[in-house]
Amino acid sequence: MTLARLAELHGVATAYAPSAGVTVHVPDATVVAVLRALGVDASTPQAVAEALARAERDARERLLPATVVLWQGAPPPPALAELPPDTRLVVTTEDGDTATWEPGPELPLGVHRVEAHAPDGRRSRATLVVAPERLPQPPERVHGLLVQLYSVLSEHSWGMGDLGDLRELAAWAGRTHGAGFVQVNPLHAAVPGAPVDPSPYRPSSRRFPDPVHLRIERIPEFAYIGTEYRAELDAVLQEAAELRERVLKKGALIDRDAVWAAKRRALELVATVPLGPGRRADYCDFLAEHGRALEDHATYCALAERHGHHWRNWPAELRDPRTAAAVVRDDDELPALVDFHCRLAWLTDQQLAAASRAAGEAGMAVGLVHDLAVGVHPDGADAWAQQDVFAAGMSVGAPPDAFNARGQDWGLPPWRPDALAAAGHAPYRGLLRSMLRHAGALRIDHVMGLFRLWWVPEGGEPTEGTYVRYDAEAMLAVLVLEAHRAGAVVVGEDLGTVEPGVREALERRGVLGTSVLWFERDWDGDGRPLAPERWRSGCVATATTHDLPSTAARLTGEHVLLRHRLGLLTGELERARAADRAEVAEWLGCLDGLGLLPEGVGEEEAEVRAVHRFLLRTPARMVGVWLPDAVGDRRPQNLPGTWDQYPNWRLPVADPAGRPLTLEELAASPRLHRLFALFREG
Repeated sequence: MTLARLAELHGVATAYAPSAGVTVHVPDATVVAVLRALGVDASTPQAVAEALARAERDARERLLPATVVLWQGAPPPPALAELPPDTRLVVTTEDGDTATWEPGPELPLGVHRVEAHAPDGRRSRATLVVAPERLPQPPERVHGLLVQLYSVLSEHSWGMGDLGDLRELAAWAGRTHGAGFVQVNPLHAAVPGAPVDPSPYRPSSRRFPDPVHLRIERIPEFAYIGTEYRAELDAVLQEAAELRERVLKKGALIDRDAVWAAKRRALELVATVPLGPGRRADYCDFLAEHGRALEDHATYCALAERHGHHWRNWPAELRDPRTAAAVVRDDDELPALVDFHCRLAWLTDQQLAAASRAAGEAGMAVGLVHDLAVGVHPDGADAWAQQDVFAAGMSVGAPPDAFNARGQDWGLPPWRPDALAAAGHAPYRGLLRSMLRHAGALRIDHVMGLFRLWWVPEGGEPTEGTYVRYDAEAMLAVLVLEAHRAGAVVVGEDLGTVEPGVREALERRGVLGTSVLWFERDWDGDGRPLAPERWRSGCVATATTHDLPSTAARLTGEHVLLRHRLGLLTGELERARAADRAEVAEWLGCLDGLGLLPEGVGEEEAEVRAVHRFLLRTPARMVGVWLPDAVGDRRPQNLPGTWDQYPNWRLPVADPAGRPLTLEELAASPRLHRLFALFREG
């Protein structure tokens, strides 16, 4: 019980409920390991007793928690209301103004500091987050595209979709089809060095985008590369054309490593062109705005080129960002390489801004929806630069459930909730600001992680993990504040097992959820497809996602055959096909009964349109069309549970026969135009 009490005080679960009426107890070894990652020694009974005594003493003596949240227009929170009588509060706003404050008068929005002075002499300091009551909402009912950017190649791409393609896609979708948004996969910086993990959900850094997405020809300095480099430039451009042709004409997979190798050579040539005075001033402003975060990121990139990306194997003085900075300054080559990577971040930011402007100019009510991955690679830039806020020896995952009896280990180190709180959630605030710079909305992958995350000790099985709780009130307040300042909508990916009360808390603050057609059933009643009018309004309604079969594959049953070919089915093929046919037939019967399938059952394209007619019947504030669905692509972009068996994250958008389609062909697709006609009618 002593260990359980210690764990409770640090937000570590000693038991969890995977389903109603079922309780699973967490092994003591797991609890001890997680507490160790939080800086708490629980290795012996004596250590537990001492740690518990300290924790309870700190709880008794502390006047304020590390972070206090004040929702604008709401009564003072218990942390303030329950202070001893006559406690004096001194608030220093984020602008530097200091004054004595009594809860009641409204403080300006922002992240401030508050000091409590109790009559008995105790003092306490805390971060005070003053946030709006709710997030901005879409100004109207909107529809838009869900896109994996790398998969959308134009006639000008270098073997994978880029920010020039995103700009074109947004302008076309907004002007031609009245789309209100384009949601893209995470564009975070990948871990450098070949072979790059193709998953956009395991990045090196979430704070900066990846320059592999640059449209090289749109960089202003590209036009002025000197004639002495012409032969080298021509060779790079020829290689770029070959990369494009391989994917679009020869059936090759998207090769991110080859694309980056070509772009890197081109960017080195671009860097030979001096910046003009105006461009130089803009670059300097960017450097000043991003400060240490950008310097650390670029330093990591430079050091990774020399020593490899496994930073724990670097020379000792380079493993710490502060000591590494001195080493870099004294090196003959590294400062220029650091500046090169800073410049790449600036160029990428500029093209993201241009794509965002194109979306706004096309009349999009929301604009670009950027995707925030749940974590970062343990060998990446963020894990190196922010070692103090990541839990060493831990990985984020998911507990066993009905779909995965072994649980999941995603290989992403979690943030330490205690370190976040001690820093006033500054790392989280900085991350949100960087993501919201050029976003009309932000999608948060596994949004339940704002409340708790499943931690798996290094070397252990996912089943041997446990939940660690975060200060959800503070995490939400910072999110609402930063999104309010950016004027951005927030969408939470809340699929799967969700702790009771979480969806309600998110809805209360205006975070939209994610509702996927195949999962929306009357689970509290007869289990049949949920009638469209009973769907929640606060969501993005879609037919599928990047981790699920395309709608055409679902309707035809091809996704079952694919899983069978890859050995992923847990039972007999015929039984799985029969169950799948029954589910599809039930949904088609529902669509037909609602009058949404006038063409009748049996024609796959018509059935895809019926699915989207259904989505338009729901009250969802946002309706998303998975771009491959618009052209009948039957291949999933990602097949969870596979690695080498399936080309995850490397497929271009294709027609029903698997023939890759260029962005230009997509825009001219009769099938796509027939689908989007529904939205004009709707």
